Amino acid sequence: MVLFDFRELQKCYSLREQNVRPQMSSKKHKHSRKEFSIQTSLLCLILSGTILTLFGILYIDSIPWHIGTFVIDKVAFNFGYHKPIYAVVIDAGSTGSRVLAYTFHESYIGSNLVLDKELFKYNKVGLSSFVDNPNEGAKSLQVLLEEAKKEIPQKYWSNTTLLLKATAGLRLLPAKKAENLLQSVRNLFELYPFMKGPNSVEIMDGTDEGIYSWFTVNYLLNRISANPSYTVAALDLGGGSTQVTFAALAPSSLRHKDRLHFAPSPRGNIPVYTHSFLGLGLKAARHAILTHNQGNSTHIISECVNHIITDQKFIYGNQVYYVSGPKEKFLTKQTNSNNIYLGEEVPVVNMVKCASIIRNFVQKNSKPPEELPNKVIYAFSYYFDKAAEAGLIDPVTGGSVTLFDLKAAATDACQYPNVDQPFLCLDLSFIAILLENGLGLKPETPINLFKKINGHEISWALGAAYDSLRKDIHLINT
Repeated sequence: MVLFDFRELQKCYSLREQNVRPQMSSKKHKHSRKEFSIQTSLLCLILSGTILTLFGILYIDSIPWHIGTFVIDKVAFNFGYHKPIYAVVIDAGSTGSRVLAYTFHESYIGSNLVLDKELFKYNKVGLSSFVDNPNEGAKSLQVLLEEAKKEIPQKYWSNTTLLLKATAGLRLLPAKKAENLLQSVRNLFELYPFMKGPNSVEIMDGTDEGIYSWFTVNYLLNRISANPSYTVAALDLGGGSTQVTFAALAPSSLRHKDRLHFAPSPRGNIPVYTHSFLGLGLKAARHAILTHNQGNSTHIISECVNHIITDQKFIYGNQVYYVSGPKEKFLTKQTNSNNIYLGEEVPVVNMVKCASIIRNFVQKNSKPPEELPNKVIYAFSYYFDKAAEAGLIDPVTGGSVTLFDLKAAATDACQYPNVDQPFLCLDLSFIAILLENGLGLKPETPINLFKKINGHEISWALGAAYDSLRKDIHLINT
């Protein structure tokens, strides 16, 4: 159905153009031409506005929010109408702490937060490592906070939101010890001029971690719109837990009321399916797989490690383990021979035994979401790191792989002794089995693996900052 004949609009503007050209005539004709020109201009404006309004009504769901405001926003920015808005978020993860200092501005139309730039710094010691020395744990964050102070102009310090959210590393600690760490951080925050609230320092539950990660990916891809079918699924593999989040559209997702939540967006909240699998993070899973049937021993013999590995140190939960491959009854394979080289027997990981241990562990702790395989999938954190380590993607730009690629890389890692990457066979096997048996992906499913999108880090911290600032702006405007 054609709502308007656009030739009429073109004719309208042609008429207007003809009637504003200079012509030699009498005063009376000049006066009537002037009136006609005004009437024609008004008619064109009304017709244009009507078409644009109807276009907006019909197609608004398919237009990313940023497109509608980009041009006007750019003009407003160039004329200095924007005021910067800052937020500092510390991600206290299980394997390290990261600070992200964000610079936003409020869009001229719609009051949406637009990300301009970010600072990203990190240290490799997790806050949970200081479980018995909480003051030292807080002190480990000082360098990160000082970097944030340098990034933000002093006149904005008192209006800059400061947050610390701890993830699986602290979730796995006894409640009292975790609270001691958090209180030490609160004491440290009081020494800084940023804006704090009652919930500025807390353990974030896995649900929020999944929602904020999903928001970050879709926000950076400019896929946040009123129509959730344009969004992508987000898979986040941390050290202590893994999160899966996507817009819930199918009945199979909608019936899981305990896993349905609302994610923030510039156009209102979007219903999403999210679940955090505590204990299925890479480091937590590695610990569970290595210590399978080992009792309380810290000297471990594992079927998922090559025979040539001896007493490889692995630290988890402040406990040091010494890991070795099987010393007897281990598998070998014959390397290729030729006219010059006869080949040799080399030890390999028994993939049947290793995969069985991993599969039992994954299936015991997960249940595949039925709708997930139908989504466009973005995976990050340790998914990205391990794929890059295996040479499947560029370590800077990332790329796309399939589950089939990951399984092949796991097989290769298990078939070749490698003292420099002693746990790569185990880690890749776990990731492949998690994606297939734990999350239900098909071998041919494309998996987009990135560390950054449009120059910005993929981190739940962006979602947390956006959500906090959005609430602050709402309070100010009401």
